Amino acid sequence: MADIKSSQKALFLRKETLRRGIELLFYAYRDFTSEADSILSEIGLGRAHHRVLYFVGKYSGMTVSDLLSILRITKQSLSRVLSHLIAEGYVRQQIGDTDKRQRLLFLTSKGSALEARLTDIQCKRFANAYLQSGASDVAGFEQVLNALLDEHTNHHNKSKIENG
Repeated sequence: MADIKSSQKALFLRKETLRRGIELLFYAYRDFTSEADSILSEIGLGRAHHRVLYFVGKYSGMTVSDLLSILRITKQSLSRVLSHLIAEGYVRQQIGDTDKRQRLLFLTSKGSALEARLTDIQCKRFANAYLQSGASDVAGFEQVLNALLDEHTNHHNKSKIENG
């Protein structure tokens, strides 16, 4: 029985199978983002803006520092994107109540509407894929995605999910 398990394991660890997984991930990401990219492009925004909108919407009141940690981009890159979103009325900043150095981030109603529109499109794509796949495949997919995350991201992701 051990021989069967090890031979099955060897099949999905073959270079060509691993490369196919990488390729599918590239194609899936391209198609997953395409509809949102079209909407964003029409209003002069891009994927970096989308990521900021998504996380500020999910973690309303988060600090700029927390957002930098999640996105793993430079302060300069975030500043450019965030300044644009603030200027266009999608995001607002508020000084922290206890620490005046903190800048807390919130979506405006305009930002919430855009974030909801983009997320709804992507949720529909996920829902269709999940319906075609079934519960055990969904659990396996999530397990694989979590295993792809580095240790810091995986820990951060798990604590965010567990804490709501």
